[in-house]
Amino acid sequence: MLTLKLIVFAGLVSIVAAGRWAQICDGNPLNSIRGCDKYGCGYYGAARNGRKHLAVDVKCQDGSGVYAPFSGLIVRRIKPFGNNNAIDDGILLREVKSGSCIKLAFIRPLRNRGWIRKGSKIGVMLPMQSVYPDIISHVRIQNCDYSNPTGNL
Repeated sequence: MLTLKLIVFAGLVSIVAAGRWAQICDGNPLNSIRGCDKYGCGYYGAARNGRKHLAVDVKCQDGSGVYAPFSGLIVRRIKPFGNNNAIDDGILLREVKSGSCIKLAFIRPLRNRGWIRKGSKIGVMLPMQSVYPDIISHVRIQNCDYSNPTGNL
């Protein structure tokens, strides 16, 4: 059975097939993408300080559980900003079946490496509001090859 997902950005409505990944964050069973706020928009390709946002921001409340989108391997920890602020943490994951990899940013991982199962808890959303007040809190998901991950959500 094909499941469809309604996506709305800047007044435009799209209907896309729901992806193959598991729920990423507690309270967001459809892996809804962050809309627009004073800091920008969360969809792939959104303008960001004169550049394109080459990731997708999945809504996630500060302190929420974060789950493995697929079965695979936690390769290593990442520091998305490299400035050691309160949200400068995350992990790089590699999928078993395809070998593709993603970076999940703004989470405190439960561990830094090892095998994971799709849907298992892998971390906790960091306090994004303490760094960016009034932002729509989110986990950033970026494919390692910078391609668009939206179809997997």
